[in-house]
Amino acid sequence: MSMNLESILQNLLSAPILFFFLGIIAVLLKSDLEIPPTIAKFLSIYLLFDIGIKGGIELYHSGFTTEIGYIMAACVLMALIVPIVSFFILKTKIDNYNAGAIAASYGSVSAVTFATAQAFLLNQNVFANGYMVAGMAIMESPAIVVGIFLIRHYNAKQSIGLEDSSHGSIKTILKEALTNGSIVLLLGSLIIGYLAGDSGEKELHFFVRDIFKGFLAFYLLDLGIIAGSKMGSLTKSGAFLIGFALIIPLVNATLGIMIAYFIKLNSGDALLFTVLCASASYIAVPAAIRMAVPQANMGLLLPMALAVTFPFNIILGIPIYYSVINYIWNNNSHILSFLY
Repeated sequence: MSMNLESILQNLLSAPILFFFLGIIAVLLKSDLEIPPTIAKFLSIYLLFDIGIKGGIELYHSGFTTEIGYIMAACVLMALIVPIVSFFILKTKIDNYNAGAIAASYGSVSAVTFATAQAFLLNQNVFANGYMVAGMAIMESPAIVVGIFLIRHYNAKQSIGLEDSSHGSIKTILKEALTNGSIVLLLGSLIIGYLAGDSGEKELHFFVRDIFKGFLAFYLLDLGIIAGSKMGSLTKSGAFLIGFALIIPLVNATLGIMIAYFIKLNSGDALLFTVLCASASYIAVPAAIRMAVPQANMGLLLPMALAVTFPFNIILGIPIYYSVINYIWNNNSHILSFLY
């Protein structure tokens, strides 16, 4: 328990997290503080670029191994399981359109949560393989397709215009998911980092290593402002959706830790994989859902993912997940020994 409290406190007092709180406080104070949209977009582009480049360089050093194959398979598995389970839980209380949209969000990933977890590991001096970013890229699209498929299947003839809409076709949805700007930049940077190798690492060291935390702090400040502005709409979402946004990350994280233990990831990689399983997308998924399922209410999805799950993960979730992982890995716990 003391390890949990120490990790949580250290995470809370890290500069990027404190800037997230500053954004929320600015909203509560009704301050006019804001990050201009063009700068916010640049920060988003930078984070994806940074994560991709570092991942590609690490992949260059490690090469393609059986372990990487296991990780990619595990990522695809979770990207399929999470939206399906989430959909059936959500559809007991809300309509199929919103259940599918929210399920897709929680089956997908948050690049900023991933980046925050990387920064946390850096503070803890814990090694993690950069190729975990490939898993993040892989998990983005399947959840979108699964969410749309479930909406289509369970609405069937009752779907208003969705079945006949070319904008809602599986082919169009898949194309949108794979050609989404964030996915193209992430995968492109990953490939460039891999091809550039050692020379790329030297050329871009300052840009992708030294100033990473500074840009992350600015981006979290912007997200704090956005999250603070959306907190008022949470009361309209109801206790069920707020509870779901808090509990499902813990459920998914538990499953992620079990899988990470089973495929014998090191503690750093295990945390990144767990964070991928526990996070929710509030950028790529809403963009795709808006096009394919206009009936879905973004006023439900965005506050859940951005104002509840995201802050929970970066403030409490990451240090808690790591403490659990650290305890199990270091003590050769028999808790999960039945998996062997």
